Amino acid sequence: MSVALRRVLLTGATGYVGGRLLAALEQGRHPIRCLARRPAELRARGPDAVEVVEGDVLDQVSLEAAMADVDVAYYLVHSMGSTDSFERRDRRAAESFAAAAGRSGVRRLIYLGGLGEETDLSAHLRSRQEVGGILRGSGVPTIEFRASIIVGSGSLSFEIIRALVERLPVMVTPRWVRVLAQPIGIEDVIDYLVQALDAPNDVEGVFEIGGPERMSYMGLMREYARQRGLKRLMVPVPFLTPRLSSLWLGLVTPVYARVGRKLVDSLPHETVVRDDRARKVFRVHPRSAAEAMTRALANEDRAFALTRWSDALSSGGDPSWGGERLGTRIVDSRAVAVSASPGAAYQPIARIGGRQGWYWGNFLWRLRGLVDLAVGGVGLRRGRRDPERPIPGDTIDFWRVEAAEPGRLLRLRAEMRLPGRAWLQFEVDPAPDGASVRQTAIFDPAGVPGLLYWYGLYPLHALVFRGMLEGIRRRVEVSPPAVERPDPAQVS
Repeated sequence: MSVALRRVLLTGATGYVGGRLLAALEQGRHPIRCLARRPAELRARGPDAVEVVEGDVLDQVSLEAAMADVDVAYYLVHSMGSTDSFERRDRRAAESFAAAAGRSGVRRLIYLGGLGEETDLSAHLRSRQEVGGILRGSGVPTIEFRASIIVGSGSLSFEIIRALVERLPVMVTPRWVRVLAQPIGIEDVIDYLVQALDAPNDVEGVFEIGGPERMSYMGLMREYARQRGLKRLMVPVPFLTPRLSSLWLGLVTPVYARVGRKLVDSLPHETVVRDDRARKVFRVHPRSAAEAMTRALANEDRAFALTRWSDALSSGGDPSWGGERLGTRIVDSRAVAVSASPGAAYQPIARIGGRQGWYWGNFLWRLRGLVDLAVGGVGLRRGRRDPERPIPGDTIDFWRVEAAEPGRLLRLRAEMRLPGRAWLQFEVDPAPDGASVRQTAIFDPAGVPGLLYWYGLYPLHALVFRGMLEGIRRRVEVSPPAVERPDPAQVS
């Protein structure tokens, strides 16, 4: 018989796993309450149906208020980034949380910890497993999942792998990159956490979770390189200590050195599944590491495709030199105000390319087309199907239309030969005195050749981007106002 749930308490909702779990729980039938030290930040990005209360896992008063009428509580908190003793802080927080859950009548605790043999553990893994033991010892039935490397867009492990492979054509690899782990995709982790809500009453204890194969960080780096089309040389060295490795990670990857040190301390230990009870109890069939990597890259592409740069970036002015770095991608986004309606502002964007040209430096575009032809690309010879109305799938010179929303958005994907992938996006938004036109160039470089290409040509690209946007502005403001035409499908 399943637990009859009234309310779910989620801690750590602003973290990587917690944020993904919150999105999944919102799709269910359970009322959700989140505990946050800065509730305004969570309320701003969460739906109105989610209750957000202010509190801290070290504050008994706020914990007991948060646990009122709660049946199941998720504990997704840890202090690896803190400057003081994270082991002591995590111990105190877990004891406080367990005591409050016991007094409040919580029926189940769910926790995500780390895989690893219980002897000879690093401080990080030892602390994660100690927290699980404290929660299980609370008297409240507890499900503790233990995972190894979590693969997903935005995860710490994925960001380390991505940064190392993208930035280093030749890598010195210490012994820890060859130690076996059992990677698992973030979506599979979330499935386990969600299914734990409705698990039968007698399901509790430790559940080890992982993907179907054992693989090292080196194997994951090679898989990432394969999927990104990069060639990388990995040279093993025996003398890179955890401290040197953490400093190395701090220089090369987005990980702070102190977090990197605590993470690297854990890596000399195998983190593999030795008890497959989770596969028998829960209806989860984890993806392979290659599938998890593919989904992580696809999810990043989807998130970028859905980004509204008019919302994500300031509404005017030139970008910083070279563009902004977002993950592996480089973004050059700039906007201009026009004294015309959004429909009129979109018209020259809809006509771009082909015989119309690119509104600035057409000889440079033709030269780029000739270079592309010379290296086996498509060049500019394809032109465009319709001079007025682009639709998804159309070709426009050496671009392909990926999205087109009349009066609002046009996104083009590059099909010329490049050391990477590129998109050009135009957005039109209403403004107090007319409209705002935002032009965004996105480049996803393939390793060092891609970076050399982008930064080496950026002075020229910046001229083209600036000139093209100014050309669109001039074309909008010298053209007669657009006449709004009805959609033929709506005319009776």
